[in-house]
Amino acid sequence: MTMTIHHATADTFESLVLLSDTPVLVDFWAEWCPPCRVVGAMLDRTTDSFDGKVRVVKVDADSNPELMRRFEVSSIPTLILFSGGEEIERRVGPEGLKPLSEKALSMAAPTAG
Repeated sequence: MTMTIHHATADTFESLVLLSDTPVLVDFWAEWCPPCRVVGAMLDRTTDSFDGKVRVVKVDADSNPELMRRFEVSSIPTLILFSGGEEIERRVGPEGLKPLSEKALSMAAPTAG
């Protein structure tokens, strides 16, 4: 089963990220940014393990400058892990995906089955 990667805007960020019952990994990115494309490809390959445990949300930096300011994101790609509506940790660059992914999975509630 392939997991859905959500795309947030200022209007949907609260419901997708801050009110989520599961940990949320947010990727602040832009189409013109080569390292962002690397992170995107890595997310596409690794998110199956997140299904039902961790939500992945992408925020287009160019289309959402208000979210960039609100979360003080000055470089992209920036990955921020949220849980319970609070920022837990952030990393800048593709090398941040693996440690944040592992942390998100360790925070996720175990699924029945």
